[in-house]
Amino acid sequence: MWRGLMVLGMLLGAAGAAHADVRYFCSADDKDVRFTLESAFEDGGGHKLIHFRGALMLKDASKSENFSKRIFESKDLTNRWSRDGDLRLEVFDTEGDDTGSESLDLAVLAGGKGKSSPNFGGTYALRIESGASFFVVEGKVICGTK
Repeated sequence: MWRGLMVLGMLLGAAGAAHADVRYFCSADDKDVRFTLESAFEDGGGHKLIHFRGALMLKDASKSENFSKRIFESKDLTNRWSRDGDLRLEVFDTEGDDTGSESLDLAVLAGGKGKSSPNFGGTYALRIESGASFFVVEGKVICGTK
């Protein structure tokens, strides 16, 4: 009887772990930019966003007066995808009196599909638009799960 209860407990524990929420973190630090993004999604249908925040700093503040240092919130996460080890995040920011006519678009594409490690890599693309001028940079990003 104890053996049966032990097996049942293990099965229930495994089922609970299979439906745990997923938390991701991504960061980049290169010659142009430093940023970090953290997000969490429900594991259930629809993968509802539970949490999102981020911060960005341009290494050359003259590239954008308004976005040289920026904090991101859930309202700034315009697109997201998390499935089977692949992660896609897009942050778009134009809100607030402090952005003037500038807009920021930061896209992260990363994947750990088929890897046993909780850490995985990918790329990012950042575009800041101000009237007719653009600042565009791409680079590598490191992500992981918690």
